[in-house]
Amino acid sequence: MIAPRRRHTLSLPDGRILELGARTLLMGIVNVTPDSFADGGACLDPARALDAAMALEAAGADLLDVGGESTRPGADPLPADVECARVLPVLDALAGRIRVPVSIDTYKADVARRALAAGASIVNDVSALRYDPAIARVAAAAGAPLVLMHSRGRSRAMYREAQYADVAAEVTRELASAVRAATAAGVARSQIVVDPGLGFAKRAEQTLELLGRLQAVSALGRPVLIGPSRKSFLTAAIGERPPSGREWGTASAVAAAVILGAHIVRVHAVTPHVDVVRVADSIRAHAMPQ
Repeated sequence: MIAPRRRHTLSLPDGRILELGARTLLMGIVNVTPDSFADGGACLDPARALDAAMALEAAGADLLDVGGESTRPGADPLPADVECARVLPVLDALAGRIRVPVSIDTYKADVARRALAAGASIVNDVSALRYDPAIARVAAAAGAPLVLMHSRGRSRAMYREAQYADVAAEVTRELASAVRAATAAGVARSQIVVDPGLGFAKRAEQTLELLGRLQAVSALGRPVLIGPSRKSFLTAAIGERPPSGREWGTASAVAAAVILGAHIVRVHAVTPHVDVVRVADSIRAHAMPQ
């Protein structure tokens, strides 16, 4: 039985309301990095990043996620000033040109603060407050929604932390703890989105199990964001492929996430996934009790 998907509203700093749950929203990725595993270097120039963002919006993206530091396994941490030098010119370029809300993909409080001042509306923290807990206070002060993604360890050591007796239960428990920490720092619970962190400190089989048991994470009562796009866990099912060859695998994971209750799916290529999400949403609607 497919469980009903709860509806939520997020309040953005500019007064807009983001509705979640009536349909699945697509978040398009704008990587402002030279070393992203999927498209490193494609959007380092602000003009190219603007073109890419506008193309994602035109293709049907409901949100854009701008990030200046690669968090792929093995990546080195980036100083905040370097990260700001990458993302702030892009956010300035997007201001007034992009209608959809923009999130800043960072775990650093200072980067989040400056990005929100430059026009970002949402903070997307891949560490769920573990790296820089002050980021929660930044989101709270700005009235910005906060995405908390599950992970363990740092990028270079995360797979050493991939030890679970029950991956879905443990990820859910650790996300619940992060939600409590965020609310203690002043973030309204109604402003929090959770992300189980597919592939982060999780082996391929653990990731597939976690996605298949997504309803455990949904039990937290918060909107769920899923980011399967082009990730290496897909190769456990489709065989070894470069990231560019994993789009059909991504589509399968996106469809599964939608049917299992995700509110937002985060992808690199929006165009093909608009149709995937529409069909999966339709199947989900027809599978619900009438």
